[in-house]
Amino acid sequence: MACWVSFLLFFFCQSTSHADPIKEFPTKTLINNVVQDRQTGRIYLGAVNNIFQLGPSLQFEASAETGPKEDSPTCTPPASSCHDTSPMPNTNKLLLVNQKNGSLIVCGSRYRGICSLRDLSNVGKELYYTDNKGEKTYVASIEDDVNVVGIMSNHTKDQTTFDVFFVGKGYGSQDSAILISTRILQDFQDWVVFESISEPAVVQTKSYAPKFMHDFRFAFEEGGFIYFLFSRTFDGTDNKILTFVSRLCKNDSYYYSHTELQLNCGTNNQYNKVQAAFVGSPGKYLAQELIDKNIIGNRDAMSKVLFMVASSDDDKSALCMYPLSSINGRLMEIISACYSDSGKISNKPAVYAPYFSPKDIVCSSNVRKDMLDQYKCGADFLPSPLASRPEFAFKADPVWETQGFLTAVAIDVENDHTVGFLGNNQGEVFKVGAEHYGTIPGDGMRENVNRNLFFDLSHNHIYITTERKITKVPVQTCLQKTDCQSCMDLKDPYCGWCVLEGRCTRRSECKRAEEKNGWLWSPAQQCVKIASFSPPNFSREKRGSSVRIYNCYCFLSYFVSLLYCCVLRCMSCVASAWECQWNILDHTCNDRNDAVTGPHIIRHREVGHPNMHQINSSKNREQGSWQVIFRNFLFLCFVHLSVTLYNCAKGREDCSLCKYADSKYKCVWCRKQNKCVFEKLCGTHQDEDLQNVQCPNPEITDVKPLYGPLNGSISITIFGSNLGIHKEDIKSITVAGEPCVSDEASGSRLKSVQRNVLVDDRELLFPTAVKPSRGPKAGGTLITISGKFLETGSKVDVQVTIGGVHCANQFILWSRNACFAHLFRRKSQQAEREYEKVKHQLENLEESVRDRCKKEFTDLMIEMEDHTNDLNEGGIPFLDYKTYTDRVFFLPSKDGANDVMITGKLDIPEARKNTVNAALNQFSNLLNSKTFLINFIRTLERSHDFNARARVYCASLLTVALHGKLEYYTDIMRTLLLELMEEYVHSKNPKLMLRRSETVVERMLCNWMSICLYQFLKDSAGEPLYKLFRAIKHQIEKGPVDARVKKAKYTLNDTGLLGDDVEYSVLNLQVLVQGEGLDVTYVKVLNCDTISQVKEKIIEQVYRNLPYSQRPKADGVTLEWRPGSTGQILSDLDLTSQKEGRWRRINTLAHYNVSTDIMCCLAGKKGLMRPENSQENHEERNALLEDDKVFHLVRPAEELDEFKSKRGSIKDKSMTKAITEIYLTRLLSVKGTLQQFVDNFFRSVLCSGAVVPPAVKYFFDFLDEQALKHNNVDEETIHIWKTNSLPLRFWVNILKNPHFIFDVHVSEVVDASLSVIAQTFMDACTKSEHKLSRDSPSNKLLYAKEISTYKKMVDDYYKDIRLMVPVSDQDMNTHLAEVSRVRNPSHTSKLNTQVALHQLYQYASKYYDEIIKSLEEDPAARSKNLTTRLNQIAAALENKVTDL
Repeated sequence: MACWVSFLLFFFCQSTSHADPIKEFPTKTLINNVVQDRQTGRIYLGAVNNIFQLGPSLQFEASAETGPKEDSPTCTPPASSCHDTSPMPNTNKLLLVNQKNGSLIVCGSRYRGICSLRDLSNVGKELYYTDNKGEKTYVASIEDDVNVVGIMSNHTKDQTTFDVFFVGKGYGSQDSAILISTRILQDFQDWVVFESISEPAVVQTKSYAPKFMHDFRFAFEEGGFIYFLFSRTFDGTDNKILTFVSRLCKNDSYYYSHTELQLNCGTNNQYNKVQAAFVGSPGKYLAQELIDKNIIGNRDAMSKVLFMVASSDDDKSALCMYPLSSINGRLMEIISACYSDSGKISNKPAVYAPYFSPKDIVCSSNVRKDMLDQYKCGADFLPSPLASRPEFAFKADPVWETQGFLTAVAIDVENDHTVGFLGNNQGEVFKVGAEHYGTIPGDGMRENVNRNLFFDLSHNHIYITTERKITKVPVQTCLQKTDCQSCMDLKDPYCGWCVLEGRCTRRSECKRAEEKNGWLWSPAQQCVKIASFSPPNFSREKRGSSVRIYNCYCFLSYFVSLLYCCVLRCMSCVASAWECQWNILDHTCNDRNDAVTGPHIIRHREVGHPNMHQINSSKNREQGSWQVIFRNFLFLCFVHLSVTLYNCAKGREDCSLCKYADSKYKCVWCRKQNKCVFEKLCGTHQDEDLQNVQCPNPEITDVKPLYGPLNGSISITIFGSNLGIHKEDIKSITVAGEPCVSDEASGSRLKSVQRNVLVDDRELLFPTAVKPSRGPKAGGTLITISGKFLETGSKVDVQVTIGGVHCANQFILWSRNACFAHLFRRKSQQAEREYEKVKHQLENLEESVRDRCKKEFTDLMIEMEDHTNDLNEGGIPFLDYKTYTDRVFFLPSKDGANDVMITGKLDIPEARKNTVNAALNQFSNLLNSKTFLINFIRTLERSHDFNARARVYCASLLTVALHGKLEYYTDIMRTLLLELMEEYVHSKNPKLMLRRSETVVERMLCNWMSICLYQFLKDSAGEPLYKLFRAIKHQIEKGPVDARVKKAKYTLNDTGLLGDDVEYSVLNLQVLVQGEGLDVTYVKVLNCDTISQVKEKIIEQVYRNLPYSQRPKADGVTLEWRPGSTGQILSDLDLTSQKEGRWRRINTLAHYNVSTDIMCCLAGKKGLMRPENSQENHEERNALLEDDKVFHLVRPAEELDEFKSKRGSIKDKSMTKAITEIYLTRLLSVKGTLQQFVDNFFRSVLCSGAVVPPAVKYFFDFLDEQALKHNNVDEETIHIWKTNSLPLRFWVNILKNPHFIFDVHVSEVVDASLSVIAQTFMDACTKSEHKLSRDSPSNKLLYAKEISTYKKMVDDYYKDIRLMVPVSDQDMNTHLAEVSRVRNPSHTSKLNTQVALHQLYQYASKYYDEIIKSLEEDPAARSKNLTTRLNQIAAALENKVTDL
């Protein structure tokens, strides 16, 4: 259905005209629900603590206060019997209009969700409420995050029909387990108002409820059925959210008919969670498209459609459509399968029982298919409820997709076109139609659009509700377009061009719209364009004249009244396109009238009249001035007009040139504007003599050339401003104190900013000595020539020959006494030819590298496009917050992944756990004393054996222990940073501060940045970083990688470059994976890959949508090659491995003669099923090889022997090693291929145009503020501080260690290339200039060209952040508190806080005496009894009796 929407963006303005202003109604509390009375047009808002009644124009009519209420989460009504209550807000959970009895159903979150009835004409009047009927009248949920939906209907029992409403409600911890219920609105028989008349035993979750996580979003009635739309998990055993539509017969009080159908939106159900929906009839064009695509039949053309907006897990949204006829057809298939076919469709299980275990329901009934209609609402002997399995979900393609979060949808039909209005979480509403797309922008508050989006009764306006405001907005803005073309360009079904009225209107507003071409609408029609008509013109006073218009795009023939009016002045009158005449006596312009004659009448274009003169068309140019004379049919009455235009600034860029302008143009140098302007335009004080303004002093901006012979005699050009105009303006010119002569021939007027001068004569060159005097005939000797007058001023002037052979001049070093030329002597003309040949080869090599970069980049982009598709399916494997912090804080520790902070395992006897936990909580309270914590840290850092590793580890422990109070943690960090700053500024080099984690606070800062930038990583920088990592990995694995020495053919790191030309070929393997079905996976490998490398590539391809930690590992699987009926296990080493002396080559695919398109099988080592005739020899495969030295592609040079390889495709080149440097071109190739990915990552990190994390702005401002307080802190120092605190402390760490944020494995060869990019990033952040030479590392030379661009990015980033609006301490604390709050429930509880406290106490125990002494010496600590508290904690934790 993607063709239903095209992409044309325009902004749908917030107002249409002065006559139709925007209407709105704001509230002070959050709006939860909004409904409309379809009879009166009234609007009812259900907000927190309030109900509002508004008129159709949103004028206030009445309100009712519904809260706060004295309540508690455990309160069981009546409220009078509850204790321990407090005022609690009352969130509106459900709002329904019952037009039949004029009541409004209001259900809130207080008193277990009991509802009330209010008067529709005055919501301030309560019609019914009671809280003493017990649990059977509890309707809504008391939890704010549980959604409730409802729909009005009726129910018949015992031939009596009465009003009811159906309710769908998620599960809350204090709620009943009933998900769907039918509520009565009157007392009937044994039922009371709001009691459920349905049997609850069917659709309820009981103990499984928390796992399903129902989120109801929409309910509606159609064709005698009640439908609910909601999302939940599949069966309560996983967290994957799915969307379902359920249906039940409205008179089925037992819910036997309740059946659920899974709805998939997008490829692989990308948009899996429903947010809002709308049911409506499609327009004629959409219905026809559904028929053409066989989605519905002709008889279902008028069937309604369920329009649903759903979101994905990666913050994208889409609109999908599901015709109700198709939904009902699918539901009948599910019911039929269970009732008649044992729950199967096409012999595949298609049905399961939600909310119950499989043993509770079996589709064992055998209803004849011709009897199914009798049981369409189920029966007590038939299984229920039913649900479709995921394989039989109803799938739909998105008709519109967008970044961000859609929250609402409403559908309208205009002129047979279907138009959708989609609200999002930014307060915007998108207008989507068959040929257009527009936006009703929000008010900047970025609030969610309420899912209750609807039109007024006339469908001329739409009501948009955000969190605290409802707005009535026109559905179209046609009248804003004043011409046909702009009206057509809207492509809006609401707007067309009313031809006879000449305005942009709705079709219903155009009086003659039904006439042919009377109302034009794009894209099928075009605006009327008149090519000709006859007569060409006539007076408006000649009424009733007939004009026939020809050659229009759509042929038109009708009467036109022309409105041309001769109300012009003389010249315009007689020269106009209409036959007007001028009356000299009364100075009027009138229509042509041959009856009025005389000398006072000037006819239309009457050239011969004595009062008319024709001016010939001409134009002249004189030295920048233009004389313009009007041409063609324009005439002057009584007066001639000549205009001269002159631009003083043209060619007069400085004061001296301005004064040189012709005086008749009155050009002056205006100091105020600093440019040459017309005298009256300067605007200076009237007493100032502008004609005699003193020009500024001459300014020299450049001199060329910058060097030359000391004896002179060369021409020098001086560039600048105000250098004078005439020769007498120049008093003298000197260069290095020596006088120069102005070259008049150059003419300063030709180039106002330059002045040529000549320096005096030169002497003849006079060499006096050559050293050394002799050298090898092969050449290559460095020669120094000494002498007089060798300074030529140009390298090209030096030509040196020895014995008639030209020498290559490398460079010239000037001095007063001698000129040293570094020369290389060539052996012969043959050597010169060889040199030219090598030069030509190098040029070809450069061209080859360029072509290779282009080709490799193209291939990589194609591969990365495939990988991006994988990303859309599997997502970027971000680590959860706990794993992220564990790796950033503790993975670099000495114990690595086995660190107790990662494992969370403490060896504490069970009998002491309660005591230890209580003591650790006391220690936590003690750490929350700033006095204690500052003393604690200072004492540890004063200890000589508290080394750098211990400081880093201790800081990370503190970060975990204080994570729940990040604002307090930040305060401690600021205090310690101020102390550190004072120390560096006054005692050390300030530029060295924050360079290394040598103190606890420096590591605390690193951890603080890691916490505050985690969300930024996920939202912004994570994707380009992950794509960079994947691109590097992919590029490296395209060529050979030596498994032993960890070197690769394609890399960015010269030390990791494979310095041999390894021969290899690409193989395509067909791989079957045990346990993954019979589908074959195609995997590209190299024939030089080891078996382990092959297994890793297979695992990478097969499980590409799984994070690395969930994939099998290469050493845990076995690869079996099946060339025929037999199978052979492939291993890295076995007794068939090729031996070269004591060296053994690791087996490759080439070793086993594996060719392309061969079938292989991957299986677990314990699960591989091998045929009986398998050639696998278990004992041979496991033979011990301890005595052998192992290599893969390249043997170490010092270990080479005379043995040569006899098999395999890897050519032994041990005897003829190529020059290693020749392979450095591969670095350029890889660098060029990856350049875009590197640039994208740098931009994502250093682009202030995107969102800058508050922590970055806050900390940079803190550094700027502190720098102002110290005189010896310059801009360069501030730059270094910012670089040390963010790029080097955080970004380089993440860049070098992608596994800190992603669930990936970083191999050594990938790490080597990442290190080069990280080093480039570090170089870009430094202020010092990098002087490169031939001896510079290849890694530095590789990005030498881009480093200046990156440096500018860093400088601009710092400057832009400085200009941003400051983040106050209060704002930062609020942000940190929010970070703590958001991550506390889901993350901090998982952080090993108790373990961190236990480990911190080990430092307190080790330095116990020093800490006690420090506390006793601190008056603040003594006043708080901190020593006593620490003693008590020590007694409990160490199980000993203290001095207490």
